[in-house]
Amino acid sequence: MPQNESRPSPHRPWEDGWAPDTTRAPGTRRLWLAGALAVATVVACVTAIALSDRPGDEAARSTTATAPTGADARRGPGLISFATPSTTATTATTAGARPGGGPSSSTSPSPTPSPAVRHSTTAAPSASSPTRPTPAAPAPASPRRSLRSVNYSDRYWHVSHGLVRLDPAAGGDARADSTFTVVPGLTDRACLSLRTADGRYLRHRDFVLRAERDDGSSLFGRDATFCARPASAASGAVSLESVNYPGRFLRHQDFRLRLDPYQDSDLYRADSAFRFTSPLAG
Repeated sequence: MPQNESRPSPHRPWEDGWAPDTTRAPGTRRLWLAGALAVATVVACVTAIALSDRPGDEAARSTTATAPTGADARRGPGLISFATPSTTATTATTAGARPGGGPSSSTSPSPTPSPAVRHSTTAAPSASSPTRPTPAAPAPASPRRSLRSVNYSDRYWHVSHGLVRLDPAAGGDARADSTFTVVPGLTDRACLSLRTADGRYLRHRDFVLRAERDDGSSLFGRDATFCARPASAASGAVSLESVNYPGRFLRHQDFRLRLDPYQDSDLYRADSAFRFTSPLAG
Protein backbone atom coordinates (compact mmCIF):
# COMPACT_ATOMS: atom_id res chain seq x y z
CA MET A 1 0.00 0.00 0.00
CA PRO A 2 1.41 3.37 -0.90
CA GLN A 3 2.66 5.50 2.02
CA ASN A 4 0.70 8.59 0.99
CA GLU A 5 -2.69 6.92 0.93
CA SER A 6 -5.16 8.98 2.98
CA ARG A 7 -8.03 7.90 5.23
CA PRO A 8 -10.89 6.45 3.27
CA SER A 9 -13.42 9.06 2.33
CA PRO A 10 -16.61 8.94 4.32
CA HIS A 11 -18.56 9.51 1.18
CA ARG A 12 -17.41 6.18 -0.25
CA PRO A 13 -18.34 3.58 2.35
CA TRP A 14 -18.97 0.96 -0.33
CA GLU A 15 -15.32 0.94 -1.29
CA ASP A 16 -13.60 0.10 2.03
CA GLY A 17 -16.53 -0.84 4.47
CA TRP A 18 -16.25 2.17 6.86
CA ALA A 19 -19.34 4.38 7.60
CA PRO A 20 -20.04 7.28 10.08
CA ASP A 21 -22.39 6.97 13.09
CA THR A 22 -25.72 8.43 11.97
CA THR A 23 -27.90 7.22 14.92
CA ARG A 24 -27.80 10.58 16.77
CA ALA A 25 -28.02 14.15 15.72
CA PRO A 26 -24.87 16.24 15.68
CA GLY A 27 -24.29 18.28 18.92
CA THR A 28 -26.37 16.03 21.23
CA ARG A 29 -23.55 15.69 23.71
CA ARG A 30 -23.21 19.44 23.96
CA LEU A 31 -26.97 19.79 24.61
CA TRP A 32 -26.81 17.30 27.48
CA LEU A 33 -23.92 19.16 29.03
CA ALA A 34 -25.73 22.51 28.72
CA GLY A 35 -28.89 21.05 30.27
CA ALA A 36 -27.01 19.57 33.22
CA LEU A 37 -25.26 22.89 33.79
CA ALA A 38 -28.61 24.75 33.76
CA VAL A 39 -30.16 22.32 36.29
CA ALA A 40 -27.15 22.64 38.58
CA THR A 41 -27.39 26.44 38.36
CA VAL A 42 -31.12 26.41 39.29
CA VAL A 43 -30.52 24.07 42.23
CA ALA A 44 -27.68 26.27 43.49
CA CYS A 45 -29.86 29.40 43.26
CA VAL A 46 -32.80 27.78 45.10
CA THR A 47 -30.49 26.54 47.85
CA ALA A 48 -28.90 29.97 48.24
CA ILE A 49 -32.31 31.68 48.45
CA ALA A 50 -33.57 29.18 51.05
CA LEU A 51 -30.47 29.64 53.19
CA SER A 52 -30.63 33.43 52.95
CA ASP A 53 -34.41 33.60 53.84
CA ARG A 54 -34.23 31.47 56.99
CA PRO A 55 -32.45 34.03 59.24
CA GLY A 56 -34.81 36.72 58.00
CA ASP A 57 -37.91 34.72 58.98
CA GLU A 58 -36.51 34.03 62.42
CA ALA A 59 -35.68 37.70 62.86
CA ALA A 60 -39.19 38.67 61.71
CA ARG A 61 -40.77 36.26 64.14
CA SER A 62 -38.60 37.57 66.96
CA THR A 63 -39.52 41.15 66.05
CA THR A 64 -43.24 40.28 65.94
CA ALA A 65 -43.09 38.65 69.36
CA THR A 66 -41.42 41.64 70.98
CA ALA A 67 -43.06 44.49 69.05
CA PRO A 68 -45.77 46.48 70.90
CA THR A 69 -49.37 46.15 69.76
CA GLY A 70 -51.85 48.85 68.88
CA ALA A 71 -51.21 52.22 67.31
CA ASP A 72 -47.61 52.44 68.59
CA ALA A 73 -46.67 49.27 66.69
CA ARG A 74 -48.02 50.72 63.44
CA ARG A 75 -46.16 54.02 63.85
CA GLY A 76 -42.88 52.39 64.75
CA PRO A 77 -40.32 53.78 67.20
CA GLY A 78 -40.02 57.52 67.41
CA LEU A 79 -37.72 60.00 69.03
CA ILE A 80 -39.98 60.22 72.11
CA SER A 81 -41.89 57.22 73.38
CA PHE A 82 -44.45 56.94 76.13
CA ALA A 83 -45.11 53.83 78.14
CA THR A 84 -48.53 52.24 77.60
CA PRO A 85 -50.45 52.07 80.91
CA SER A 86 -51.10 48.59 82.21
CA THR A 87 -54.66 47.27 81.79
CA THR A 88 -54.51 45.68 85.23
CA ALA A 89 -53.47 48.94 86.87
CA THR A 90 -56.23 50.88 85.06
CA THR A 91 -58.87 48.36 86.12
CA ALA A 92 -57.72 48.44 89.72
CA THR A 93 -57.77 52.24 89.74
CA THR A 94 -61.27 52.38 88.27
CA ALA A 95 -62.64 49.78 90.69
CA GLY A 96 -61.14 51.59 93.67
CA ALA A 97 -62.56 55.00 92.73
CA ARG A 98 -65.70 56.31 94.52
CA PRO A 99 -68.16 58.90 93.25
CA GLY A 100 -66.79 61.37 95.84
CA GLY A 101 -63.34 61.22 94.28
CA GLY A 102 -61.48 59.79 97.29
CA PRO A 103 -59.64 56.48 97.22
CA SER A 104 -61.46 53.38 98.37
CA SER A 105 -60.07 51.28 101.18
CA SER A 106 -60.75 48.13 99.18
CA THR A 107 -60.55 47.57 95.45
CA SER A 108 -62.98 44.63 95.52
CA PRO A 109 -66.62 45.69 95.03
CA SER A 110 -68.96 44.47 97.77
CA PRO A 111 -71.42 41.79 96.51
CA THR A 112 -74.00 42.79 99.11
CA PRO A 113 -76.58 45.28 97.80
CA SER A 114 -77.29 48.41 99.73
CA PRO A 115 -80.04 48.18 102.39
CA ALA A 116 -82.19 50.58 100.41
CA VAL A 117 -82.15 48.24 97.42
CA ARG A 118 -82.40 45.04 99.45
CA HIS A 119 -85.43 46.11 101.44
CA SER A 120 -87.26 47.99 98.71
CA THR A 121 -89.94 45.52 97.64
CA THR A 122 -92.86 47.85 96.92
CA ALA A 123 -93.25 48.51 93.21
CA ALA A 124 -93.88 52.08 92.17
CA PRO A 125 -97.38 52.68 90.77
CA SER A 126 -97.63 53.09 87.04
CA ALA A 127 -97.91 56.65 85.84
CA SER A 128 -100.54 55.60 83.29
CA SER A 129 -102.88 53.98 85.84
CA PRO A 130 -106.11 55.89 86.49
CA THR A 131 -106.50 57.91 89.67
CA ARG A 132 -108.03 55.92 92.54
CA PRO A 133 -108.63 56.61 96.24
CA THR A 134 -105.51 55.82 98.26
CA PRO A 135 -105.89 57.14 101.84
CA ALA A 136 -106.93 54.64 104.47
CA ALA A 137 -110.50 54.92 105.70
CA PRO A 138 -111.22 54.84 109.44
CA ALA A 139 -112.09 51.43 110.89
CA PRO A 140 -115.69 50.85 111.98
CA ALA A 141 -116.39 51.60 115.64
CA SER A 142 -117.93 48.19 116.33
CA PRO A 143 -116.32 44.91 115.21
CA ARG A 144 -119.67 43.41 114.13
CA ARG A 145 -121.01 45.20 111.09
CA SER A 146 -123.06 44.78 107.93
CA LEU A 147 -122.21 46.31 104.56
CA ARG A 148 -124.78 48.14 102.46
CA SER A 149 -124.49 49.18 98.82
CA VAL A 150 -124.44 52.92 98.03
CA ASN A 151 -126.35 52.77 94.74
CA TYR A 152 -128.67 49.98 95.99
CA SER A 153 -129.36 51.18 99.51
CA ASP A 154 -131.86 48.36 100.25
CA ARG A 155 -129.29 45.61 99.54
CA TYR A 156 -126.56 44.22 101.80
CA TRP A 157 -123.65 41.84 101.49
CA HIS A 158 -125.06 38.36 102.02
CA VAL A 159 -123.37 34.94 101.99
CA SER A 160 -125.41 32.47 99.94
CA HIS A 161 -124.08 28.99 99.04
CA GLY A 162 -120.54 30.10 99.79
CA LEU A 163 -120.66 33.16 97.52
CA VAL A 164 -121.20 36.79 98.52
CA ARG A 165 -124.13 38.54 96.86
CA LEU A 166 -125.94 41.83 97.19
CA ASP A 167 -129.38 40.89 98.50
CA PRO A 168 -132.25 42.71 100.19
CA ALA A 169 -132.37 42.49 103.97
CA ALA A 170 -134.30 39.45 105.18
CA GLY A 171 -135.24 38.03 108.51
CA GLY A 172 -134.11 35.01 110.53
CA ASP A 173 -130.84 33.31 109.60
CA ALA A 174 -130.40 35.53 106.55
CA ARG A 175 -129.53 38.42 108.83
CA ALA A 176 -126.76 36.37 110.43
CA ASP A 177 -125.36 35.65 106.96
CA SER A 178 -125.25 39.42 106.34
CA THR A 179 -123.37 40.22 109.54
CA PHE A 180 -119.56 40.08 109.71
CA THR A 181 -116.87 40.61 112.31
CA VAL A 182 -114.27 43.16 111.25
CA VAL A 183 -110.78 41.97 112.32
CA PRO A 184 -107.26 43.18 111.55
CA GLY A 185 -106.06 41.99 108.15
CA LEU A 186 -104.63 38.48 108.09
CA THR A 187 -101.67 39.74 106.05
CA ASP A 188 -101.58 43.47 106.79
CA ARG A 189 -102.94 44.51 110.19
CA ALA A 190 -103.33 48.07 108.95
CA CYS A 191 -106.07 46.73 106.66
CA LEU A 192 -109.02 44.45 107.54
CA SER A 193 -110.51 41.02 107.06
CA LEU A 194 -114.17 40.01 107.39
CA ARG A 195 -115.16 36.90 109.34
CA THR A 196 -118.59 35.25 109.19
CA ALA A 197 -120.59 34.04 112.18
CA ASP A 198 -119.45 30.42 111.60
CA GLY A 199 -115.73 31.36 111.49
CA ARG A 200 -115.15 31.58 107.75
CA TYR A 201 -113.45 34.52 106.05
CA LEU A 202 -114.41 36.45 102.96
CA ARG A 203 -111.69 36.00 100.34
CA HIS A 204 -111.45 36.42 96.60
CA ARG A 205 -110.72 33.41 94.44
CA ASP A 206 -110.84 33.64 90.66
CA PHE A 207 -111.68 37.30 91.42
CA VAL A 208 -115.01 36.25 92.96
CA LEU A 209 -115.74 37.00 96.64
CA ARG A 210 -116.66 33.93 98.68
CA ALA A 211 -116.67 32.64 102.27
CA GLU A 212 -114.10 29.90 103.00
CA ARG A 213 -112.24 28.37 105.91
CA ASP A 214 -108.76 29.66 106.63
CA ASP A 215 -106.25 27.04 105.49
CA GLY A 216 -103.32 28.87 107.11
CA SER A 217 -101.56 29.59 103.82
CA SER A 218 -100.05 32.96 102.97
CA LEU A 219 -102.13 33.02 99.78
CA PHE A 220 -105.36 32.73 101.76
CA GLY A 221 -104.23 35.53 104.08
CA ARG A 222 -103.56 37.85 101.13
CA ASP A 223 -106.82 36.92 99.41
CA ALA A 224 -108.78 37.67 102.58
CA THR A 225 -107.15 41.05 103.34
CA PHE A 226 -108.60 44.30 102.01
CA CYS A 227 -107.71 47.94 102.63
CA ALA A 228 -110.55 50.40 103.12
CA ARG A 229 -110.28 53.57 101.03
CA PRO A 230 -112.61 56.57 101.18
CA ALA A 231 -115.11 56.28 98.34
CA SER A 232 -115.65 59.36 96.21
CA ALA A 233 -119.18 58.27 95.26
CA ALA A 234 -120.65 59.12 98.68
CA SER A 235 -119.50 60.72 101.90
CA GLY A 236 -118.72 58.21 104.64
CA ALA A 237 -118.61 55.25 102.22
CA VAL A 238 -115.55 53.07 101.61
CA SER A 239 -114.07 51.07 98.77
CA LEU A 240 -112.20 47.85 99.59
CA GLU A 241 -108.92 47.35 97.70
CA SER A 242 -107.20 43.98 97.45
CA VAL A 243 -103.80 43.63 99.15
CA ASN A 244 -102.30 41.23 96.61
CA TYR A 245 -103.95 42.90 93.60
CA PRO A 246 -103.44 46.65 94.13
CA GLY A 247 -105.73 48.67 91.89
CA ARG A 248 -108.54 46.08 92.08
CA PHE A 249 -111.55 46.84 94.24
CA LEU A 250 -114.57 44.85 95.36
CA ARG A 251 -117.62 45.89 93.36
CA HIS A 252 -121.01 44.36 92.67
CA GLN A 253 -121.93 43.26 89.17
CA ASP A 254 -125.24 41.52 88.55
CA PHE A 255 -125.51 41.67 92.38
CA ARG A 256 -122.44 39.43 92.79
CA LEU A 257 -119.36 40.72 94.61
CA ARG A 258 -116.15 40.41 92.61
CA LEU A 259 -112.68 41.98 92.33
CA ASP A 260 -112.34 44.25 89.31
CA PRO A 261 -109.67 46.74 88.20
CA TYR A 262 -110.38 50.36 88.93
CA GLN A 263 -112.24 52.24 86.19
CA ASP A 264 -112.56 55.97 85.97
CA SER A 265 -116.34 55.96 85.62
CA ASP A 266 -119.26 57.01 87.80
CA LEU A 267 -120.82 53.54 87.53
CA TYR A 268 -117.68 51.78 88.79
CA ARG A 269 -117.27 54.24 91.67
CA ALA A 270 -120.89 53.73 92.70
CA ASP A 271 -120.72 49.91 92.36
CA SER A 272 -117.56 49.77 94.51
CA ALA A 273 -118.83 52.05 97.31
CA PHE A 274 -120.27 50.53 100.49
CA ARG A 275 -121.20 51.69 103.97
CA PHE A 276 -120.52 49.89 107.25
CA THR A 277 -123.83 49.79 109.10
CA SER A 278 -125.14 48.37 112.34
CA PRO A 279 -125.29 44.57 112.26
CA LEU A 280 -128.53 43.17 110.87
CA ALA A 281 -128.29 40.24 113.28
CA GLY A 282 -128.85 41.15 116.93
